[in-house]
Amino acid sequence: MADKTRIEEVARAAGVSPTTVSRVINKIPTVKESNRIRVQEAIRRLNFKPNVLAQRLAKGRADNVALVIPRYEGIFFSFYANQIIRGVGVACESLKLDLILHLSSERNFIDTTSAGGVLFADVISNKEELDSVLASGIPCIVMNHRFEEGNVSYVAIDNKKGAREATEYLIRLGHKNIAHITGHLITQSAAERLEGYNLALKENNLPVKEELVFKGDYSRPSARRAIMSLLKLKPMPTAIFAGCDDMAQEAISVLLENGIKVPDDVSVIGFDDNPICLAGSAALTTVRQPLVEMAAKATSLLHKIISSKPAKPSAKTRIILDTDLIIRESCRQI
Repeated sequence: MADKTRIEEVARAAGVSPTTVSRVINKIPTVKESNRIRVQEAIRRLNFKPNVLAQRLAKGRADNVALVIPRYEGIFFSFYANQIIRGVGVACESLKLDLILHLSSERNFIDTTSAGGVLFADVISNKEELDSVLASGIPCIVMNHRFEEGNVSYVAIDNKKGAREATEYLIRLGHKNIAHITGHLITQSAAERLEGYNLALKENNLPVKEELVFKGDYSRPSARRAIMSLLKLKPMPTAIFAGCDDMAQEAISVLLENGIKVPDDVSVIGFDDNPICLAGSAALTTVRQPLVEMAAKATSLLHKIISSKPAKPSAKTRIILDTDLIIRESCRQI
């Protein structure tokens, strides 16, 4: 309302209609040059600053995107969340998009009325929120979660392949008794990494032992609990594949606290390629996942959809990005 009132003030000062002022603000070329000059002089004289979002909506779209990240404990210390925000933020800057960050929960849905598009950084307990955005017709892209069916475009990472390669690497080093600390199995990424671990064992004729699978939640405390349980096993595993680098690093700390050397006594491998894991007693062997690339690709794809007229994709896009095994010091041949 305030912006509308100011436009009327500018119109009176310039001796034109409010519609003409709106057209000048939105750079519509049908305005007479003499009227355009009068409006621009009135804007300067009155120190009028147009509402940028209103201008964009007047053009039929909003040049802003909402990034929806499921809320969880320690999110602002999360390597995953930081990389996603970094990738989306840099891409938005390059594409001249405004970014809205929204932490979602089951009872806290995003208001999409002013968003030109929505990026979902995974879908965990907020599937209803995704369905609502899809039903509204607002363009959206999902990251880090694959939908085999449904009307959803996504950019995801091949978690199963990455976990399979990590486990196969340990098997090639001679390990047969390999433990796995999972991420939170409510997430698709953790479930796929467990699937890749199991697949590698089966393909190499090794038994899948339930007692060697410890359910974590991507947090350091869950890894500590897992290792304390693992220490009671006889025989103890000779290798551990952790569902993320944070858990792998905590696993190494607990092993060292109990007089067990890495990699001399136990080999450890993680998943992420968090730079912090280069420090410590042994630089961590890990699986690198292209989080920044995933976020940038998703943002670019969403921008293309928003920029199309009408704002809708011609077909659903499904992109799967590869992982890389990064070999360092925390695993050894036995």
